[in-house]
Amino acid sequence: MSMIWNTLNELKKSFIEKFDQTGYRIEEPGMKRFNQTGWTNLVWCGEDYRRAHVSVVDATESKKLWMMHVCIHPYADNASPIYGFDVVAGKNKCTGVFLDYSPAIKEDLPIYSFLKEAAKENEWKRERELPDWGKEIFSDHMIAIGNVSEDETKNISEIAQKSLYFYLNNIILYEVKENESLFDEIDASHQRYAINQKKNIHTPKVLVSLGLNETDVKDFIETCLFPNQ
Repeated sequence: MSMIWNTLNELKKSFIEKFDQTGYRIEEPGMKRFNQTGWTNLVWCGEDYRRAHVSVVDATESKKLWMMHVCIHPYADNASPIYGFDVVAGKNKCTGVFLDYSPAIKEDLPIYSFLKEAAKENEWKRERELPDWGKEIFSDHMIAIGNVSEDETKNISEIAQKSLYFYLNNIILYEVKENESLFDEIDASHQRYAINQKKNIHTPKVLVSLGLNETDVKDFIETCLFPNQ
């Protein structure tokens, strides 16, 4: 197995271990259908987040590709951003890596400092221009790069782990239980996130290219990948 796939499989394990430590696994209605050979979907609920999802498609044998999607939604009484990490990797490079704390409210909260510092410390040579739907939901400090080498993958893996730990360690700081006027704004932002993510034309194309059934992919994106919260 390639070094890139080894690195990403270790990253997958670290995500799962962290969610097992901070939450409990749940069986979402309809999700069982999308746990198949080479396709894993796990969902957690925790004291500090209402949904964490890890989706991995391992098509390294059949398509020489590997993909992981990670997303964390806070509760509606928490102004923390939505955490998102996505990677698609071939044997010798990652074709796409995306990491963001996507804002729930427009305040510049201190939690965003992690991505700001990561952007300063790394010179991403192949930054990607965001589509219009992405500009609606992603932060100004999002990491979005392609053609990522083996060494860069190791660096990205470390940043992804640190970003997750930082996020989970700080999410509790942004509860707004005493400010119910923000609940609707936060809930609307979560809905907007799901709606705009579903506009990504590349998501179904990538999943189908990995060998997944087209009907399964369509239903998965609509009901389980980005469910209306």
